[in-house]
Amino acid sequence: MRKVSVFGATGSIGQNTIDLISRAPSEYDVVALTGGANIQKLADDARRLGADIAVTAHEDRLDDLRSALAGSGVESAAGPGAIVEAAARPADWTMSAIVGSAGLAPGIEALKQGTTLALANKETLVCAGSLVLETAKQHGARLLPVDSEHSAVFQALVGEDVETVERMIITASGGAFRDWPLSELVNATVEQASSHPNWDMGQRITIDSASMFNKALEVIETKEYFGVEPDQIEVLVHPESIVHALVGYRDGAMMAHMGAPDMRHAIGYSLHWPERRDLPIQRLDLAQLGQLRFNEPDLARYPALKLARDVMERGGLAGAVFNAAKERALDHFIARRIGFLDMADAVAAVLDRFDASDSLIDAPMTLDNVQQTDHLARQWVDDTVVERAG
Repeated sequence: MRKVSVFGATGSIGQNTIDLISRAPSEYDVVALTGGANIQKLADDARRLGADIAVTAHEDRLDDLRSALAGSGVESAAGPGAIVEAAARPADWTMSAIVGSAGLAPGIEALKQGTTLALANKETLVCAGSLVLETAKQHGARLLPVDSEHSAVFQALVGEDVETVERMIITASGGAFRDWPLSELVNATVEQASSHPNWDMGQRITIDSASMFNKALEVIETKEYFGVEPDQIEVLVHPESIVHALVGYRDGAMMAHMGAPDMRHAIGYSLHWPERRDLPIQRLDLAQLGQLRFNEPDLARYPALKLARDVMERGGLAGAVFNAAKERALDHFIARRIGFLDMADAVAAVLDRFDASDSLIDAPMTLDNVQQTDHLARQWVDDTVVERAG
């Protein structure tokens, strides 16, 4: 039996992971499940899968978790520190699906145990790519991409030499506002931004899709994971979400990865790698699809993509600044303190402050520095929001 852990078990990626694991329970020994405020779901899954430990990120919900697990034999714990401690428990395969920069520390801790880390948390590489890759190398751990785009690139590279790659194209649905007139985006509401045309995801990721901050993070992640130059990475808006990525080679050939918009494919590929196994996923009927559309993204509609290019040019801790600023700007939008378009403006302002901070620009890539930079960037966003409101 393979020992597995799922971090972010109550989110959409975590639930899809649990769906696949629960289809072959005799193959897996579940070590740890972690989640957020959905205590009952976390406890139910921990009981059903016979997990060693269940951990909620919310320290004030520990008593609730203990009550929900009473008599099950499953350990319980709470708080960010407890999640990192759970990551230190040996596992053969660990799903990193905690949303946001909160996934960085447990991901690094899991790598230190030599695990295979299935990385659905794109912020891990955006914030600390060089640190994460070096940690994996030092401890003989393996990183496997779970974002649908990066899993697609990974699969298109099988049997190929990355040195022969000319371009990597990742696709984007365009989100909730891809067909809106630009003039109306200033009035876009939280509810409108929270409705995705193709994927079933959590609110924050869905809004990030509408702003394409999600894709901006994925552009940076592509550079970090595959070691290609920024000018080799392209983004296309693909409304059908059938082609997840394409890799172009020096002889003019292009390899495209296609599949139904179902995250269980990328999760299952990582879970079973290097094998391919049967997965409960809809098969494509190309004749029924009829056509697939691709368009250049409008940078006036999606300024986050331009900001991602700026971040890659800066390097160092700029990724940590960018991600933290994006997360905090999203907090303000959800709280209705700023508008939809104000998120990109706030992130741009914070990156400008980063440029003026010599101590941050020259700081080495360590976990402490990334976490301190994250905290500072969030405060800068708060400052920016207050200043502009005044």
